[in-house]
Amino acid sequence: MEIIISILSGILFTIGTYLILSKNMTKIIIGTAVLSHGVHMLLLTMGGLKLGAAPLLGYEEAAYTDPLPQALILTAIVISFGVTSFLLVLAYRTYKVHGTDDMEKLRGMIDDD
Repeated sequence: MEIIISILSGILFTIGTYLILSKNMTKIIIGTAVLSHGVHMLLLTMGGLKLGAAPLLGYEEAAYTDPLPQALILTAIVISFGVTSFLLVLAYRTYKVHGTDDMEKLRGMIDDD
């Protein structure tokens, strides 16, 4: 199971990198979201997929799962949601001001005739 999630995480990294390197601002934002999902899956895999009980008081279970990877993933999800929402607002404002979402036009590399 861990090998499948590792391969899927690598595929998400590849797709995210491809989208980030595009010229369209919307594709760049989608690429950052896909890349963050790949990071979440990588964190889950690094923590190990173990079977066991939840670490609650009152149970006499010997094998507990480590709650730290889940806490890190939840924190990373919240941070990536904030970054994605900021980038969407920034892209919307840029489109309203400049009328384009092409990164080369925004950098001034292509002149509008």
